[in-house]
Amino acid sequence: MEENQAVQYLESLLGRTMRIHTTDTRMFIGLFKCTDADRNIILANSFEYRMPTTASVQAAVKEKDAWGEGSEGKATTVKVNMTHRLIGLIVIPGRHITKIELE
Repeated sequence: MEENQAVQYLESLLGRTMRIHTTDTRMFIGLFKCTDADRNIILANSFEYRMPTTASVQAAVKEKDAWGEGSEGKATTVKVNMTHRLIGLIVIPGRHITKIELE
């Protein structure tokens, strides 16, 4: 892709909602505001999502077993929500980005 096309593509993404995954397993969802030559990305009105901790997964398994919904000796499937918080305006360093998705 030549430079002019690349600039036009990035301009078409301005104001769109992006989901960005980072090397530490966090995920950020927000409005794309800008980027730079180092691939740093700025998101506005963003939320940070984190994977559930091992302790919260184990607690969910114990709770399911306490209700008699688990099976002895079989793998148990539990649903545990990701924790999230409002961040607002954030700069995500390009070296930590593993995946970018458009919503």
